[in-house]
Formats: sequence, C-alpha cells, structure tokens
Amino acid sequence: MSTNIDKIQSKLFQLEDFLSFRKALQASGKELVFTNGCFDVLHLGHVTYLAQAADLGDFLVVALNNDASVKAQNKGENRPINPENARAFLLASLSFVDAVVLFEDNTPLKLIQAIQPDVLVKGADYDAEETNPEAPKYIVGSSEVKAHGGKVKTIDLVPNYSSTAILKKQADLRKKT
Repeated sequence: MSTNIDKIQSKLFQLEDFLSFRKALQASGKELVFTNGCFDVLHLGHVTYLAQAADLGDFLVVALNNDASVKAQNKGENRPINPENARAFLLASLSFVDAVVLFEDNTPLKLIQAIQPDVLVKGADYDAEETNPEAPKYIVGSSEVKAHGGKVKTIDLVPNYSSTAILKKQADLRKKT
C-alpha cells in the first residue's frame, strides 16, 4: 500500500529519470508546464503562482535550485533557510505539482533544453516577449521553448509576498524585541 510520504517522494526526480518519464508524457499528448525557482520559504505567493502555473497545462514540473545554486544568487548570507531536500519535499507535497527536479546551475537552461517543456512560466516580474538574453526581464530558456513551438507565459505575483520580504519582516521584529 502506498503511503502519502511515498506519493510525495514519487514526485522527486533526478533529471535522467525524469527524461524517461517525459517521453511517456509526450507520447500521451500531455502538455508539460515548466517553472523554476528557489522556493526557500514557501508562502502564499509561491502556492498561488504554482497553482496558476499548473492550470496552464496537464503536468507541472518545478525545477528547484539546489543549495549551492541558491547561495550563488546572493539572496543573503543565510540563504537558503531550508535545505534543498526540505524545499523539494514541500513542493512535491502540493497536489498540483507533479514533479520536482533539482538543478545546480545558476539558471535552468540545461534542464529546459533537455526537458523541452510545452509551456515555460515565470512571474510577471519577467517579460515573456523579451528577446535579449542580457535584459533583466528576459526569461531564461524562452527562445529555446519558442523554437520548438512551445509557449512562454507570465503570472501576476501576489503583492507583498516574497521570501526576502518575509525574512526582512521577521528580522525587523527581532530587532524590536
């Protein structure tokens, strides 16, 4: 009998294993949605964003920055707060997240090239129409996804919700006590 923990763990993939699974998805005609991020301190903004991303296709895969990749992004000296295995497990526990794949690079470009998603999604702080890879609002992998007939979409962010803002608020509260 499969437990809930087993169900969650079955959504955690190494890239090689996921690529085999991806072939089965393509053969069945299912539309794969891809997004990525650190998802360090899971909050309402993340959950809303991921739920909306899942609505854009049949299968949502979340590429998750591993710990070294989060540190390389200079999000703060104590980041990530939660280690990669905990972040991956929490994401996989969401019913609308179908797979979680860790990556170690600064960007998920190699994963996007390997997986070839049908839909690439980022928050609306990026621009789906930006074509200059040097532009801050450029969505990494967008040209590759569009080149094989995929779509690139953005989702509005929930105002006042970000891991950085939550951690700052917490630090400010500590200073007051």
